[in-house]
Amino acid sequence: MKIFSGEKTRRACEFLAREAHEAGGRAYCVGGCVRDALLGVAPKDVDVEIYGLEAGKIEQILSKKFRFEIVGKSFGVWILKGLEIDVSMPRTERKTGAGHKAFKIEGDPFLPVKDACARRDFTINAILYDILSGEIIDPFGGREDLQKKILRHTSERFCEDPLRVLRAMQFAARFNMDVAPETVGLCSKIEMENLPEERIFEEWKKLLLKGDEISRGMFFLRDCGWIKYFKELADMDKCPQDPRWHPEGDVYTHTAYCLDSFAKKRIGDEREDLIVGLGVLCHDMGKPKCTTVDKDGAIHSYGHDIIGGKVARRFLERLTREKSIADEVVPLVERHMAILDLWRSGAGDGAIRRLANKVGRIDRLVRIDDADRNGRPPIEPEDSPQGLWILKRAEELAIKDSAPKPILLGRHLISLGLEPGVKFKEILSAAYEAQLDGEFFDLEGAVEYAKKNLL
Repeated sequence: MKIFSGEKTRRACEFLAREAHEAGGRAYCVGGCVRDALLGVAPKDVDVEIYGLEAGKIEQILSKKFRFEIVGKSFGVWILKGLEIDVSMPRTERKTGAGHKAFKIEGDPFLPVKDACARRDFTINAILYDILSGEIIDPFGGREDLQKKILRHTSERFCEDPLRVLRAMQFAARFNMDVAPETVGLCSKIEMENLPEERIFEEWKKLLLKGDEISRGMFFLRDCGWIKYFKELADMDKCPQDPRWHPEGDVYTHTAYCLDSFAKKRIGDEREDLIVGLGVLCHDMGKPKCTTVDKDGAIHSYGHDIIGGKVARRFLERLTREKSIADEVVPLVERHMAILDLWRSGAGDGAIRRLANKVGRIDRLVRIDDADRNGRPPIEPEDSPQGLWILKRAEELAIKDSAPKPILLGRHLISLGLEPGVKFKEILSAAYEAQLDGEFFDLEGAVEYAKKNLL
């Protein structure tokens, strides 16, 4: 089991363990780093918990070799500078009121190991590794749960922090785990309790950016009832789709499987993956408002793309205060059907340029189209012909990853002798429309066009 990502980290942790042992204490690696190592993944950072030593003694040990900063004097967490190592002592947490932050936390170096582990959220995060002996301490059966791919809470204290429900959502997706029935049941009794939106959004980001089978997290959210806190998602649940095109089931189920398809093709650019992931999550939010059933039983959702833009904006503006995210995602939702429409009609360059101008990046729209097409099991995944078509055209037009930039600018009009004013905007807007139509392709052509048609 490789728990240290590098030699420097290993030496630092072994130093801490030896010093703690000589002083009468014991140092363990704890939490996510042990979990990841057991899964065969080299941890990026390490948490070391020191038992049996008061805070002052721990600081004396740290001062021998490290520079550090202290977080939380009452419970003792020391961040070692220049190293991906956090050092802490066991601590107790006592709920003092409503909300995610309403805890009184105190360090207790003599707390029994099992009691210290009981405050952790899941059994897979409540495993300790003795740095000196290599012994695994596993008071809640976390290793067996890892092997069986079961996500299970450690104790009834899980209920004290409602954020843990959303952590269960993203952990189930990241580690391809089934949430234990008793944990699902426990989560269903927990209220969201005014969680800060930034913490909620952080868990959604982890789901989208780190989730492997994102559908597991989405289905857990539905199973435990927390879907009710996200109205737009709840509306998609049980919203029917025509089984001829959507054998997988309702809109929520389709969206969950689309996110699985998206996860398989993340590109590793956090911002791009986040925008596209949110686009996939929101792309069919308009369907509950416009789905109809014909006399012959055919199900239609005409206009769901346009309607979905407003619904997605409401959802995103509650999820995050970062306005630019909604501004970038909503145009993708509103036009996620455009690629198919343009492909079917054999659209020209002007229409493709206009689409790029509306959505900002054609390649984002192609990724959403691909996920949408492949989120329909048991239909086998396949390349999207419309996506391949428009991506090739966008590359030829040099607009795959950006909107067409205006060629004619204000300074060019000034050089032609025009005075800056209201007329400027009209001329530049008309020139840009002509550029999108392919009337000119360079500055010389733009100036000539303006002289003949706009001045």
